[in-house]
Formats: sequence, structure tokens, C-alpha cells
Amino acid sequence: MAVVPSGRLSLDEADIRILGALQKDGTLSVAALSEVVHLSHNSCWRRLKRLEAAGAVKGRVALLDPEKLGLELTAYVSIRTSEHNDEWLRSFAHAVETMPEIVELYRMTGDVDYLMKIRVANIAAYDAVYKKLIGMVKLTDVSSAFAMEEMKNTTELPLSTSPCRTG
Repeated sequence: MAVVPSGRLSLDEADIRILGALQKDGTLSVAALSEVVHLSHNSCWRRLKRLEAAGAVKGRVALLDPEKLGLELTAYVSIRTSEHNDEWLRSFAHAVETMPEIVELYRMTGDVDYLMKIRVANIAAYDAVYKKLIGMVKLTDVSSAFAMEEMKNTTELPLSTSPCRTG
């Protein structure tokens, strides 16, 4: 594994097998992982430690089923603001950090400044999050869309041996 000038990691086939296996099952022991990826225990352990140290493996988590936990509504919220200063950004970041219902947030290009994903039980719970957010930070426009059907949802990233994918 090498770091190319862009800061990305250049991965070989064995690294990709390790990362792919961990994406499917983060609970694998090093012994089980080494069997799955066809490497010796020591080689697998060393590679895994290098991948972790390089930041390619950020952590291992349990993936929970939101619907079984009563979080059946997914809302995508587009936010526009007329504020673009450090104080506003700190206030906005703090507001978002205090709301566990906001599970993803991105600063965007184009007409929308921010896009967030919210997971809640129902419309009433969404409305409570909305009211809390607008009470904590000044927003110019908030537009929401609600998912009717989840057609694909994965945490697995596409992996390649090249440092930059195209096409």
C-alpha cells in the first residue's frame, strides 16, 4: 500500500480483499479474516494495522435496521442560507451535532447550500426536528422530500486497485 500524490491510498489486491471482507462483516477476527482473504494470519494482521493507521479503516460498527427500531421515515432536507460566515457555520454545526435524527449532512454546490438526511418515526417527529433546527439557527429556505421506498442502501464502497476510479 502506497500513498499517491493526491493523498489517496494505492491498494493492491490483498488490501482490497481485506477491505471488501470487512465491509461485509466488520466483526471478523483476524484469524477469520485471514481465511476469507487467503493470507497468513501475520500478513493479514500487518496489512490490517497498516490500513487502520492510514485511515482506510475508520472503525467497525453494527448496522442497525431503522424500521425495526421505529425510524420509518427518511427525509432529505435541502437548506439554503443567506449567512456565510464562521459564526453562523459554528452555530449550524452545533445545532446539527445536538440532533441525532440528522444522520448525514453535506455542504453542496449549486442552488442548495446544505443537504441533510434525517431518520425519524413519522411526520410529527420530523416536524419536531424541523422546529428545533429553525429555532437554533437562521435559515433562508428549507425544503423537504420524504422517501417513499428505499431501493438501495449500502455502506459498502466500490473498491479498486487504482488510486483514482474513472467511468
